[in-house]
Amino acid sequence: MNKQNLIIFKLKTFYNILKELETTTNIHVFEASNDKQCKELQNKIDNYVVVTTQKNQNIPQTLNLENFPIKIFKFIEKVNIQFLKNQYQYKSEINIGKYKININSRELKLNEKVLKLTEKEIKIINYLEKLSKPVGIDELQLEVWGYNSKLETHTVETHIYRLRKKILKKFNKENFIISKKDGYQINLN
Repeated sequence: MNKQNLIIFKLKTFYNILKELETTTNIHVFEASNDKQCKELQNKIDNYVVVTTQKNQNIPQTLNLENFPIKIFKFIEKVNIQFLKNQYQYKSEINIGKYKININSRELKLNEKVLKLTEKEIKIINYLEKLSKPVGIDELQLEVWGYNSKLETHTVETHIYRLRKKILKKFNKENFIISKKDGYQINLN
C-alpha cells in the first residue's frame, strides 16, 4: 500500500508526534516551517496533504485543523477524506495541450476563457484526445453514444460541427478538431 504524504505546515509539536507514529501508520511526514519550504515540498512530493491551522492559506490540498487537541483516529479520518477529495479533484481535470477540461463542471478552459460543454462534447473530446489518432464515425458512435448503427446517421457529424463552432467562437481556434481521411482527431498545434 502506498504511503500518504503529509506536509505539516507550521506545527512543529504536531510534526514531532506524527513523526514518531510514522513507522506504525500509512503516513510519511514532512515538516514545513515557512511558505518557501511548503512550496518546495509540494513541487517534490506527489499525493500529499498539507496539514495546518493557518486560516485563509492559498495552499492547494490543505487540511485545516481548527480544533486541538484532536483524537488520532479523528485526525486519520480527516486525512483520508482529504486524500479522497484530492483524488476526485485530480481525476476531474484533464489537460489537453494548453486547454483544461473539468469533467465535473463540464468546462473547457484556456487561460481565463471558459466554455460550457455538454456531457457528449466532453466524451467526444476525451475519446479523441485519448487515442491521439484519427477516429472514425462508427467508432465514435459506439464509444461515445454506446451504439453501432448500420443506418446512415449524422449524429456524430452534427455534434462535431456544433462543438467546432463553439470552440471557434470562444477560443478563436478553427482547427481544434480536424477531419482526416480516417476520421476526426484533436489538433494540439
